[in-house]
Amino acid sequence: MAVFAFSVAPLGAGESVADEVAEAVRVVRESGLPNRTTSMFTEIEGEWDQVMPVIKAATEAVGAGGRRVSLVLKADIRPGFTGQLDAKVARVEERLAADAADEGRR
Repeated sequence: MAVFAFSVAPLGAGESVADEVAEAVRVVRESGLPNRTTSMFTEIEGEWDQVMPVIKAATEAVGAGGRRVSLVLKADIRPGFTGQLDAKVARVEERLAADAADEGRR
């Protein structure tokens, strides 16, 4: 299992790429795999063989019409672990809450 973060955008499309990015996000959401979109990246969780075709399809959706496309991809590969899309964030939030509680006791 792995969590993949990727950003895909057409090159030379002008100041706003929201329409093209929306097409990529639509592909990811329709995949049925756990995912989350933030202001800079879309995260998707699954096995390599599940996720890579989705990222490819999302990239192709952005490049529809023969546009040049930029793709940034990062992966956290952790065999045997699932649900990390949310669990990783939860662990950080727990630490921050504990730090805040410690500050309140001082």
